[in-house]
Amino acid sequence: MLIGKLNPGKDGDAVRAGEGTHEAVPHWPAPTTAGPISAHVALPGSKSLTGRELVLAALADGPGTLRAPLHSRDSALMIDALRALGTEIAEIPSDRAFGADLSISPAAELAGSTSIGCGLAGTVMRFVPPLAALALGPVAFDGDPYARKRPMRPLLDALRALGADIADEGRGALPFTVHGTGSLRGGRVELDASLSSQFVSALLLAGARFDEGVHVVHTGDRLPSVPHIEMTLAALRARGVTADSPAPGEWRVAAGPIGALDITIEPDLSNAAPFLAAALAVGGSVTVPNWPGTTTQVGDQLRELLPEFGATVTANPDGSVTATGDGTLRAVRLDIPEAGELAPTLIGLAALAAHGTDGSDGVASEITGIGHIRHHETDRIAALVAEIRGLGGDAEELPDGIRISPAALHGGVWHSYADHRMATTGALIGLRVPGVEVEDIASTGKTLPEFPELWQRMLPGHAESAEQPNSSALRFLGGF
Repeated sequence: MLIGKLNPGKDGDAVRAGEGTHEAVPHWPAPTTAGPISAHVALPGSKSLTGRELVLAALADGPGTLRAPLHSRDSALMIDALRALGTEIAEIPSDRAFGADLSISPAAELAGSTSIGCGLAGTVMRFVPPLAALALGPVAFDGDPYARKRPMRPLLDALRALGADIADEGRGALPFTVHGTGSLRGGRVELDASLSSQFVSALLLAGARFDEGVHVVHTGDRLPSVPHIEMTLAALRARGVTADSPAPGEWRVAAGPIGALDITIEPDLSNAAPFLAAALAVGGSVTVPNWPGTTTQVGDQLRELLPEFGATVTANPDGSVTATGDGTLRAVRLDIPEAGELAPTLIGLAALAAHGTDGSDGVASEITGIGHIRHHETDRIAALVAEIRGLGGDAEELPDGIRISPAALHGGVWHSYADHRMATTGALIGLRVPGVEVEDIASTGKTLPEFPELWQRMLPGHAESAEQPNSSALRFLGGF
């Protein structure tokens, strides 16, 4: 069961899809345009919100509905995991461009004696173990080769301190087994969430179902991606759960019911990053509709970050957001500990700024505060530096970021490392640098299976609207 969920690749420090497989997958020629572009690009639901709302719906006190959820590999893995624990999840026909709505009926009692494939989904490997502790019976977790390198020890140790029985043979990582007993004591627990805010969110999401609730205290020096924790608290409060932050680095969730909801998921604003950035890379404008007026999504910071490179970003009366650029990119010096998931796109823009027109007029940039992205789907800092250098660029690893100096870029293979944001960054660079071939563009299926089609339709000369994905992209959902 688990083997079928693995991405192709080998268990090395840098996983590249296609290595160790019997059949080579053709590289994707990144389309290049002389610019400018003018496009409207509608996007499917937020990965972060979809994952959280699926978990909360599975723990709720009654059936609920998720409208406009994200349909992707990550969400499919989460749905499979929740179904394995006894949750009933069914598609509801919808005329939405990106697939069906979802009806979720919680199990009367979470069931164990099952196994869960996490793929490369951090939300599955971190959000689901607390649910497994509430189930009856053992639940085995495993995932893709690189997933076994992603940190889990702080969360596993915290769950043990709260009363869970977990066997991992001392690895502090996948694979491991949670021996659920039907309940968890809960209470106060300390953990170091320096490597991932998901450790905190995992405990908060299930905390209302613990006997004593949960009080999480962060012990590390720094905490990345705080907005994601705020997103978790907001989702809990919307379902009637008492959830707060009594002091910096502390969060509490009171024991009690989790209310059922019918909820509409916001578009994924982090997935908007490469599309909006395209307007800066080659000039023109890109508009993303249905941008929420207020949101806890990190992607909303694009409205402040893209102007650092020279963009004009406008919130329109119809609820859309437009990024406009002239193809000239400024040097930047950014420290973005709260926006690590946007870093690959911003680093792609910085590489194009360093390229200039031929390298002689490029400008240097430095992006820091992102050391934690070494522990995402791959070591994104090492991977970005390697791939920028592979195209002739001058990139240097910093302890918690990347410095990029002027150098002319050229075509070549851009490896994706089975990482969706690496793949989209290669596509962004390829807009301006001819001859870039993205290996494993299918890795974008993790959060946006329609990416190649939407990207192509964004460019001049494509009559089809970028707002309507081809139905072939939605065949990814066959496992639902």
